Amino acid sequence: MSPASQTMLSRFAVVTSIFALIMVGVVAATRPEGGGGGSAAAAGPVPVALSEFEISPGTVTVPKGGSISVTNNGSVAHNVGVTDTALKSPDINGGESTSLDLSTLEPGTYELYCAISGHKEAGMTATLIITDGSAGSAEDAAATEGTEHLGHDDVATLDPSDAQAQRINKEMEDSMSAGVQTFLEYAEKYANGEVQVGNQKLEPEIEADGTKVFNLTAAITDWEVSPGKTVKAWTYNGQVPGPWIRVEPGDKVKLVLKNNLPISTDIHWHGIDVPFEQDGVAPITQDYIRPLDTYTYEFTVQNHPGMGMYHAHFHGQIAIVNGLFAMFQVGDVPLPTGRTVGNVEIPADLNSGTLQEVPMVLNDAGVIGLSLNGKSFPATQPIVAKKDEWFLIHFFNEGLQGHPMHLHRQPQIVVTKDGFPLDAPYRMDTLWVSPGERYSVLVKAEDPGKWAFHCHIVSHAESPEGLFGMVTVLIVE
Repeated sequence: MSPASQTMLSRFAVVTSIFALIMVGVVAATRPEGGGGGSAAAAGPVPVALSEFEISPGTVTVPKGGSISVTNNGSVAHNVGVTDTALKSPDINGGESTSLDLSTLEPGTYELYCAISGHKEAGMTATLIITDGSAGSAEDAAATEGTEHLGHDDVATLDPSDAQAQRINKEMEDSMSAGVQTFLEYAEKYANGEVQVGNQKLEPEIEADGTKVFNLTAAITDWEVSPGKTVKAWTYNGQVPGPWIRVEPGDKVKLVLKNNLPISTDIHWHGIDVPFEQDGVAPITQDYIRPLDTYTYEFTVQNHPGMGMYHAHFHGQIAIVNGLFAMFQVGDVPLPTGRTVGNVEIPADLNSGTLQEVPMVLNDAGVIGLSLNGKSFPATQPIVAKKDEWFLIHFFNEGLQGHPMHLHRQPQIVVTKDGFPLDAPYRMDTLWVSPGERYSVLVKAEDPGKWAFHCHIVSHAESPEGLFGMVTVLIVE
């Protein structure tokens, strides 16, 4: 990394201050009678509230033998469970309530969480403290609470002149700064090639008739999502996302898949025109590709440019969100050159084949969780461009939720939707990308600096510990 890049990265901690939000979380100075942290002798279930995406209060104290009453104040279904136990409530729709018996738990500290895919990663966790039933044990538990599971109601009770509030705020600042520092360290690791990365372009073998042959292996692989978090990911060729496959319009291709997964699989070519028998939906269009078997897909791609994905279809609710997804590109993205879009002039000589192309594959569930290109902040990779340089971002949503992707300041022009060029390209700063959608966005690196780039569902980008999940940075040199 150049000295200039290092200097700009070192100033990123200052720039992020304009992006940082008020974090959810702080220990309650007082709690209502009978609520979490109330008197250990209080009778009846302890109330717990669920919403998007929070469990409140952040620390729930229950005497041994007790229970919690759970109310969903949100608009989508939630549940609550106890990590590493079989205890879990049924799913609860908005406005409904249920109870969860905790009488089997011994005194100690546990984690409450929402078990619906992606909700825990979005921040739906809380600390559960089971006391021995004495007033003293409840007081001791309250005295040891930290800032990692604290909510709005707790913050709202604090007096900004109070020493406890100042201590908590300092802890929150320190946690935010530590995450940014780790991001800077990972940026250096990326520059030195020291981090596992996905989206690696896969070079084909070329047969005598010009057919391009791509070899893929599906397997369970250790994958670092974020610092200290290595998961058992489902991968193509050991990567998340899998290899970037690029072909030209009209190419004949063969894709040979070796299945080293513990279950059967298939590959669906999402957004790519293929014959019925190659569509990759077992058992409708083909037989299952069983463990240790190999299967070959063979087709001629469409005769026009396109931007698609490939992913498993068999039990996709497990396979896809846990890592079996990748991009499939046919030719170059057509650009609206020589036009003015949203007061931005696009040069007539701009050629998509010469631009930096940046995949941005979104996920929000499974072991990968809230992530960009298989990584969660602070392990996400920065984008680096020179001032006045144009580049292309290709968005792919392989998750279960829509994501409004927001890049600070730099002009962005949406040029294709699902691989098809738009008759009327448009400028934007926040682009909603629904599950299964693809967008190609032309960006001009206009203003030097370190610009935050993140999902604007803020609980997908920040947690009580600071920035996390779907956050990276555009560095304009």
